Amino acid sequence: MKRLGPGAAIRIDVYTAMTKDATRLKRIGVLALQGAFVEHMALLRRLDVEAFPIRLPRELEGLDGLVIPGGESTTIARLMREYDLITPLRRLAKEGFPIMGTCAGMILLAKQVSAMNVEPLGVMDIEVRRNAFGRQVDSFETDLEIPAIGEPPFHGVFIRAPFITRAGDGVEVMSRLSDGTGVAARQGNMLALAFHPELTDDLRLHNYFLSMVVGQR
Repeated sequence: MKRLGPGAAIRIDVYTAMTKDATRLKRIGVLALQGAFVEHMALLRRLDVEAFPIRLPRELEGLDGLVIPGGESTTIARLMREYDLITPLRRLAKEGFPIMGTCAGMILLAKQVSAMNVEPLGVMDIEVRRNAFGRQVDSFETDLEIPAIGEPPFHGVFIRAPFITRAGDGVEVMSRLSDGTGVAARQGNMLALAFHPELTDDLRLHNYFLSMVVGQR
C-alpha cells in the first residue's frame, strides 16, 4: 500500500474500459448534498449518460439509478433526513432500484455502522466500520483485484475509508485487500465501494454499475 502524506496529490491512473451501447442514455442521479458528487457526474457523462444532481425527493422521479458519493457520512445522513430523502431512498432500495455508494455512500447503505451517531439507510446487509484505516493522513492508494471488471487491477483511492466487517448471505464481496479486508460488495442492485473510483480516470466500475442499471449483470 502506498501511504499519502498530508496534502499529497492523488495519482491518477488511466484505464478506459467502457461499453457505450450498454448505457442507452440512462438517467443517473448523484446525491448532491455534500461530498464528491461533481466528480461522479463528470465520469458518468463520459459514459454518455445523463447525470443529474439530486437534493430533493421529487428529483428522484424518472431516474434509472442513483449514486451516493463519498464525503462526510454523518453530514450527508443528517441532510438526507432534513430534506426528507430517507423514506423514498429506503423504498427505492427495497424495490430493487440500482444504487451505488462509494466511501460515505457505502456507510449510508449499510445495515449497521460502528461509531456513527446518525442512523444510516440500513438497506444493505453489511456491517462497516467508519474511518477504519485512520485519519486523513492515513489515506492510501493500492491496486485491487476485482474479477467482475477484469484486468488490469483497479487503482483504489482510500480516504478516511470504511471497510466491511460482516457481509450477509445475500451479499457478494467483490474485492478484498491483501489481508482479506472486504472493500467492495454487491447485493442485488446495490453496489458498495469503500474507495473513490471517481478520483481516478478508470471508468470500469461506473460502467459496471450502468450494466446493472440496464440489467446486463
